[in-house]
Amino acid sequence: MINIMIMDDHVLFREGLKALIEKDKNLKVVCEAASETEFIYGVRNHDIDIILLDINMPDKDGIQILEFIRKKKIKSKVIIVTTHNEIEFLVKAVDLRTNGYLLKSVHYEELYRAIYEVNAGKDYIQPELLPYLNNYLINRDNDKDKIKLLTSRELELLGMVSSGMKNMDIARAINISERTVKNHLSHIFEKLEVNDRTQAAVFAIKNNITRI
Repeated sequence: MINIMIMDDHVLFREGLKALIEKDKNLKVVCEAASETEFIYGVRNHDIDIILLDINMPDKDGIQILEFIRKKKIKSKVIIVTTHNEIEFLVKAVDLRTNGYLLKSVHYEELYRAIYEVNAGKDYIQPELLPYLNNYLINRDNDKDKIKLLTSRELELLGMVSSGMKNMDIARAINISERTVKNHLSHIFEKLEVNDRTQAAVFAIKNNITRI
């Protein structure tokens, strides 16, 4: 028997999902949660194999709950079940080692497949989402390679650019000439393969490069 928790703040969705899941005699919904408090009570008082976790929640969202699960080393496996098909949510979940990621529009047969594969120790990302995930991760790896080319001074300047500082302000802040700032920025643009400070700032923000 695979014991399941459903964490979602919509009662009708939980009840509908429970009824669907328990059509398979090997699956049992042992508890439901609509909040962080109910979630904590559930994992403390039930033996849960898989948590079906929504992202949209009233207190802590599903990503924060997943982070809590990993931090506390809760052994239950996690499948995100959400309406969010944005790559940012999928990447955050994957970075936190979610075991599965499904959209709520998924067919019930694929839901069963995901549950069984995750329970068997495999990861399951809805196939339609994989090309977007792979493309994003490839680009992110390329960004990391570009960041490695920057010197510590260039990283410092890039963080200042991302915070909206002008060349004159940067020069004053680190006691160099504006000409030197321009030379540094020219080298940064070349290494990052961008054309101007706006594109450089977008790169910095996307990669969490902030002012030192």
